[in-house]
Amino acid sequence: MTTYIALLRGINVSGQKKVPMADLRTLISDLGFENVKTYIQSGNVVFQSSEEHALILETKISESILNVFGFEVPVLVKSQLQFQEIFESNPFSEVQKSNSYFTLLGEIPKSDAVESVSKETVVNETFVIADSCVYFYSEHGYGKAKCNNNFFERKLKVSATTRNFKTMQKLLSLCSDL
Repeated sequence: MTTYIALLRGINVSGQKKVPMADLRTLISDLGFENVKTYIQSGNVVFQSSEEHALILETKISESILNVFGFEVPVLVKSQLQFQEIFESNPFSEVQKSNSYFTLLGEIPKSDAVESVSKETVVNETFVIADSCVYFYSEHGYGKAKCNNNFFERKLKVSATTRNFKTMQKLLSLCSDL
């Protein structure tokens, strides 16, 4: 049995795509996954499954959300080990880490896109692009950042979802509790 983390993009934001967490836990459990836990309202789910392919899990969850709630939601699934590696690979200083953001990528972006985006600079914003994550730090926080999730999706031409350091840390803690 493998422990996974599913990240749903764009639910419960400004009253759009409402998915109550109790309903989401039921939906995930009804798919046959075990030890399902959610964290905050933004679509973070920890669960266990014997399925070995994250893409199959993403498809099952996404299709089930469409069937139950009537709208499409991008879903990104990573194993606990993959998530831990992403978290531990944060390149920022200890001071910056606790205020950093992780834009998790649905696929490895093409090298020419990475090269192009890497040349861009924004005052007070720093990012490092890895295969499965863009590590982001802004001196003024994420709220008004130019290099946000939409920026990286558009520039790298991949699906992505962003979580802050605290959320990443809590999701890994929930995995350890299973």
